[in-house]
Amino acid sequence: MKFRHIFLIWSLLFTPLITPLRASAKPPELTARDTRDKIEEILRAHATYHTLTQQLVERCFENFLHELDPNYSYLIEPEILTWTKPSPQLLAQTLEGFKKENFTAFEDIHAVMLKAIERRRELEKKIAGMTPPTEVDSSEFKDMTWAKTPEELQNRLLRIKGLQLKTAEKVLDAETKQTFLSRLDKRRLAKEEELICSNPQHRKPVVLSYVLKATSSALDSQTNYFTPAEANQFMIQVQQRLFGIGAQLRDDLNGFTIVRIVESSPVSQHPEVQINDRIIAINKEPVIGLDITDAVELIRGPQGTSVHLTLLRKKEDKTEEKYEVEIVRGEIVLKESRLESSVEPFGDGVIGIVKLYSFYQDPNFASSTDLLEAIQNFKKEHPLKGIILDLRNNGGGLLTQAVSVAGLFMKKGVVVSVKDNTGFIQKLRNIESNTAWDGPLMILTNKTSASAAEIVAQSLQEYGRALVVGDPQTYGKGTFQTFTLEASHYGKVNPKGEYKVTRGRYYTVSGKSPQLIGVPPDIVVPGFFSEMEIGEKHSKYPLEPDQIAASFDDDLSDIPLIHRQHVSLMYKYDLQPILTTYQPYLDMLKKNSADRLRQNKNYQNFLQALSKKEFSQLPSFGQSDLQLQEGVNIMKDLLMLMQTKIAAKAA
Repeated sequence: MKFRHIFLIWSLLFTPLITPLRASAKPPELTARDTRDKIEEILRAHATYHTLTQQLVERCFENFLHELDPNYSYLIEPEILTWTKPSPQLLAQTLEGFKKENFTAFEDIHAVMLKAIERRRELEKKIAGMTPPTEVDSSEFKDMTWAKTPEELQNRLLRIKGLQLKTAEKVLDAETKQTFLSRLDKRRLAKEEELICSNPQHRKPVVLSYVLKATSSALDSQTNYFTPAEANQFMIQVQQRLFGIGAQLRDDLNGFTIVRIVESSPVSQHPEVQINDRIIAINKEPVIGLDITDAVELIRGPQGTSVHLTLLRKKEDKTEEKYEVEIVRGEIVLKESRLESSVEPFGDGVIGIVKLYSFYQDPNFASSTDLLEAIQNFKKEHPLKGIILDLRNNGGGLLTQAVSVAGLFMKKGVVVSVKDNTGFIQKLRNIESNTAWDGPLMILTNKTSASAAEIVAQSLQEYGRALVVGDPQTYGKGTFQTFTLEASHYGKVNPKGEYKVTRGRYYTVSGKSPQLIGVPPDIVVPGFFSEMEIGEKHSKYPLEPDQIAASFDDDLSDIPLIHRQHVSLMYKYDLQPILTTYQPYLDMLKKNSADRLRQNKNYQNFLQALSKKEFSQLPSFGQSDLQLQEGVNIMKDLLMLMQTKIAAKAA
């Protein structure tokens, strides 16, 4: 199952608790000229494509259709054949239109979508009186194509509803089926209203925003256009911080229920606010019926400003009490989405385990300094024997932080090289000799370890500083992007939107790029994602990998000649050598791990379900983390083997 299909099924089933990444109710302030200018800016910066071609225009049509109807639940095949199988003449005309700020081809598709929305609403009325099927499996929605007739579309919608109800029974015990379906209908109608645009002045900017989305993503899988609301969300993900009150909300149709309060957040300082309280007004304006995206945006705002909430609380006698509270907005740092640390006892000390969720940096926090603090705490509290750096599910982040994190475990040397759209190669180096930890190091990876996580894992592996354990390969994202919104200027989003563009590829110290290939582990220990079709190679239009010269012997070729000798004197000593620390033990570690996994019935059941693609059954095998458990066992083996060797030498 490809990742986009997993996401598709997820979106069919679940309602997010926080604001989704979608366009704001207010569209970007785009004109046709703005759209053309942004496309030209993106092309100038792109690693591979610098001009539009007919092939790219064909991709644009495909992307535009999928942006409008990502779940294949509105459009039918006959009405969109003009664009799914475009003629050379149409491609040429549309390409010329891009140059002349003429996007009528996409306006024509949008007009078809508006009619499809009317049809969908009629179909929804029809199926409302039908009994949804109970025997529906998510595999039906893998590799979906456009329905060929309205009747086929109606049957699809009914089966989707059956799957939604089936899922609701499992995961929403406290909520009635009808309330669940009403919430889904509300979200569907909100999305439809965005596309319909009752305000005619907003319609064209909405279409243009979709043109920008379709065109940018036609270049490669990592280049994207963001509406202003999406740009804010993107920065929250990168920084893992936002400004608001620190409450997570659920849309309950009759208000927004507080389902979680973030520790040390502004709202946590108000004990009168409790989980399950329902927000019915923000700044004394009723919010019942408002989309959760817009409600969350009303709550967020500049640090130090106030927001007034009107809440309802259900009492024991089932009546509701209304009360008011004024909360001063502040910074909310989502620490649990940054780093977690724990220890595993071993001998007279411990193995330190650090799970790093992303490579982040803001004015107050950074992944490298937080990781350094965790390592120092390990050392203060216990004799530290080894470290497991868990980079599973780490989607990357800032390249500079990847270098800083790697620098905690190695001496001076190149960590990553980047080749930009002009062909220039720049090397990012660790320039500090002192390490935070120079002892046994294991890095856990899986198929969702990507980008900066792959840089750290592969470069430390290539230097021989770390043993990599996990899925047969990582995500395979070997490209780097630049984002037009500066991370340090929260809230100053361009009203015309922002974009992220692939500027080039990156390479680890060996000169290899993980693009499409990923990082191969030294010891394979399959995890939850190991059999899923996840990764850059499964995405739309991925760029191909290539290779540059290795940088173990750093020639400083990217440093201007006038400064090279001076830099060399300061830098080219105490460099990180290529180590063979783990090589003598590797065969034994692999054998011991394979034996353990073979004898572990729980793990064998887990592997059997993986091989059958029975992903829905996997959670029943353990609330325990089998992959991490085996990683710990491998580290213990390594430590014992190393101690045995030291003891033998001493004797």
